[in-house]
Amino acid sequence: MTIPELTDVHAAWLPPEAFRAIGSRRTLVLGDGALAGTVHAEVAAACARYGGTVRRTGDGPFDLVLALTTAGPLPPVAAAVMAEAGPIGEEGHVLARRDGVTVVLASAPAGLLYGLFHLVRLGEPAFEAARQAERHEPATRRRMLDHWDNIDVHPVMGQVERGYAGGSIFWRDGVLRDDLTRVRAYGRLLAACGINAIAINNVNVHATEARLLTDRLGEVAAIAAELRPYGIRVHLSVTFAAPIVLGGLPTADPLDEDVRRWWAATTARVYETIPDFGGYVVKADSEGQPGPFAYGRSHADGAGMLADALAPHGGVVHWRAFVYNHRQDWRDRSTDRARAAYDHFAPLDGRFGDNAILQVKYGPMDFQPREPVSPVIAAMPGTRLAVEFQVTQEYTGQQKHVCYLAPMWREVLGFGPWGPEGATVADVATEFVAVSNVGDDLYWTGHPLAQANLYAFGRLAWDPRLDPAAVLDEWIDLTFAPSPEPLRSTLHTMMDGSWRTYERYTAPLGVGFMVRPGHHYGPDVDGYEYTPWGTYHFADRDGVGVDRTRATGTGCTGQYPQPWSDVYESLEQCPDELLLFFHHVPYGHVLHSGSTVVQHIYDTHFAGAEEVADMRAHWDKLEGLVDPALHARVKELLDEQLRCAEEWRDQVNAYFFRKSGVPDARGRRIP
Repeated sequence: MTIPELTDVHAAWLPPEAFRAIGSRRTLVLGDGALAGTVHAEVAAACARYGGTVRRTGDGPFDLVLALTTAGPLPPVAAAVMAEAGPIGEEGHVLARRDGVTVVLASAPAGLLYGLFHLVRLGEPAFEAARQAERHEPATRRRMLDHWDNIDVHPVMGQVERGYAGGSIFWRDGVLRDDLTRVRAYGRLLAACGINAIAINNVNVHATEARLLTDRLGEVAAIAAELRPYGIRVHLSVTFAAPIVLGGLPTADPLDEDVRRWWAATTARVYETIPDFGGYVVKADSEGQPGPFAYGRSHADGAGMLADALAPHGGVVHWRAFVYNHRQDWRDRSTDRARAAYDHFAPLDGRFGDNAILQVKYGPMDFQPREPVSPVIAAMPGTRLAVEFQVTQEYTGQQKHVCYLAPMWREVLGFGPWGPEGATVADVATEFVAVSNVGDDLYWTGHPLAQANLYAFGRLAWDPRLDPAAVLDEWIDLTFAPSPEPLRSTLHTMMDGSWRTYERYTAPLGVGFMVRPGHHYGPDVDGYEYTPWGTYHFADRDGVGVDRTRATGTGCTGQYPQPWSDVYESLEQCPDELLLFFHHVPYGHVLHSGSTVVQHIYDTHFAGAEEVADMRAHWDKLEGLVDPALHARVKELLDEQLRCAEEWRDQVNAYFFRKSGVPDARGRRIP
């Protein structure tokens, strides 16, 4: 096992300096298996750089012991920690420090790997004061990224659909890349933040990508081999029509016996080639993708067929709940895209098998900067649910804007669908999934600061209770190690509130969209207003917003359990930030903040643009404290963010000034 060293790719949150504390110690690594070998290789590489030593047998003295509980005989200090700790979960580890020795124990190699990266995050403090045994285990079994990578360059979406960081790290010009060293480095980054699974191709499965399941399976195996040393299991997005497209059958009916046999045999061949294959991801009957509706079957029927094929091998199917009518009549106000996932899936609760996971976007629309939590999450207690986030910034600035998303994700994860005292989204979810923001860019994510979103997703998927501000500081301290205080505090100031800044200068009060159709970058207030996509705001001369109440609107509020059903229904109780998502109101409607709707629009859009100008000024002060090339890249992107924020400000404010005729109470110029 060799540690990937890439001189032409940014080290992200694993620069050599982050390993100094470990690499300068005397370390014992005990345990067998590939992942234990990875742990030893990581420590050995750090010791070679910083003068420490690492052994796999023998007596001490040691400063650090990394050991599997099954590896015995353990050194006395580790045996004492083991007796204190008790049983440890498969991916968990126990950290303690006593008698001058830091000890990490795990019952399985994956836990030892995560324990190593826990030490990397802690740095020197892991070797200072005594620590009682601390247990660290992930909240969910699977923490997954979906790549929307295409093998062939798509004429509209390119190499990576909704990708803002260059091409695919897996494929180039229609073939697998010759050198997959960067893929292994990627697996290392993911393991270091707690991610253990990825789907490597687009959920919109095109003709070439479909063949990954059969005659191009060797490419999947090659990628899996690079990720395996870091405990990352590979999944594939597959087309529901595969029996027709690949198998030559006349049907893909999930209840047809020939179809079921085809999937069983094909899946068996996948596992013969990749024994630790994770499973399938499916987008069906959505935005033109084929699915069971063509045969009069339900989504539970379709998912069940694939779950049955995967079950003998321990695999899972992730069935996406992103299903809606994308050809609706904009004149018909009874059709509501926000209702669609609930209407399709809630009646099917209890009909999905144990290895079928319903993958639900966190909100009922489409990864907007502000949405209510999807009602599907509370509606299906008999179904395993994966909550899906979007690390790639499709609607949040496309990695041209600084927009640290962890505070939004933490709000979603901490939301109580049955009220503040009840279970949270994090309690209900079986696992967490997100769309990756990585490409072949020098900085992995296009914008160097967008790395923080990828890191934070992994950390929150591991432990949804973490404070996003603390996670941000972790990322800063690792990525810019050693990070002097002016750098640390300035980056924190720039990034911690950047999601709310982005919300301020874009679509107001939860109404969503208002982006340029197609590519979704930049403002276009009416861009989707008269299209079939179901993403409307219904602004007129009298008011704005979508009536989703039970009394007079689409009834979407009735999909939520109490107390939220009544809270969202009530104009007086509905939170300001979601007002226009659930209600159509006059421009003079007074918010809980005391401002009118139209004045709120003016104020927030002016404020948001000003905050971006402040962000740019903060970054200028860091010249000389960060790598010059990185500083120049971020400076250029901040210039673009300010230009775009001002465009959002001017277009949105001008639009609502002209609609309402209400001047800005502060007398500022509106074009």
